[in-house]
Amino acid sequence: MIYGYARVSTDGQSVTAQVAELRKHGAGNVFREVASGAKTDRAQLRRVLDQLDAGDVLMVTRLDRLARSTRDLLNTLAAITEKKAGFRSLGDAWADTTTAHGRLMLTVLGGLAVFQRDLIRTRTGEGRERAKARGVKLGRKPKLTEHQKREAIRRRDRDGEPVCEIARTYNVSHSTISRLAA
Repeated sequence: MIYGYARVSTDGQSVTAQVAELRKHGAGNVFREVASGAKTDRAQLRRVLDQLDAGDVLMVTRLDRLARSTRDLLNTLAAITEKKAGFRSLGDAWADTTTAHGRLMLTVLGGLAVFQRDLIRTRTGEGRERAKARGVKLGRKPKLTEHQKREAIRRRDRDGEPVCEIARTYNVSHSTISRLAA
């Protein structure tokens, strides 16, 4: 079965033209949605993906109707592939997993996305190391100063004061005080 997915970003727009185009190309059931493409959790997209079975095809008029980012596109295509279904974009001939050429193009695109993620991870790690070497402290700023930590530990361990009371005096959660090492 061929399913269609039509999406517009705002209430002022209409999916009518997309629905007509999808029906013209054989889509029997067209799922319609008014939602931003940047939003990854879209109810109608989730519904159509849940309905796909092996051999079915999900069709859109253009790729930007399905996803706004490469990562979102690849995640959605992976979900379609897991169902052993196909994908076809009417406006982007290369984005058609029902053909060998389309599968090749999307595989290359997926490989490039993985390569890009690895480059970003490497650059981020290198930047983190350079920052540490310059003495930059990474992570959250501690809620308690060293003096407050020592005082809280003394109050907890030596004086036997309840953790909740100590936490209240420093305006932190009881678990922050509980985690302090003696």
